[in-house]
Amino acid sequence: MSTVSTEERILSVLEEDAQASCGEIAERADVSKPTVRKYVSKLEEEGVIVGYSADIDPKKLSSQTIAMVGMDVDSGRYVEATRAIKALPEVETLYTSSGDHMLMAEVRAADGDELGDVISEKLLAIDGVTAAHPSFLQERLK
Repeated sequence: MSTVSTEERILSVLEEDAQASCGEIAERADVSKPTVRKYVSKLEEEGVIVGYSADIDPKKLSSQTIAMVGMDVDSGRYVEATRAIKALPEVETLYTSSGDHMLMAEVRAADGDELGDVISEKLLAIDGVTAAHPSFLQERLK
């Protein structure tokens, strides 16, 4: 018997292919379709599964530039600053981080100039954001 739980097997399949049907998930996770539906509903309700998305290769997007932007935030303004960052339409995703920066944001813009404007005129203009350090994504390797 496998030491990997049913939940972990289902999540593993979804992480590999968020578009997999219940039948495909059931087959690959070695469970029944009703079991897949039950677990997926439970995981969505519990907030474990927070959404489904497409993985994008930034190099193939000729009309977009994508950067991961590490940000430092004044701890006294953290909640307000985080809300303001999340409200920006250019911010695709926002993560807390234990690395060099408190927050990491995936930011999308038409080109490098526009991305620079988003950083200087929007992100750094938010009260509490003390620094923003972009890393431009170039080629998706996996």
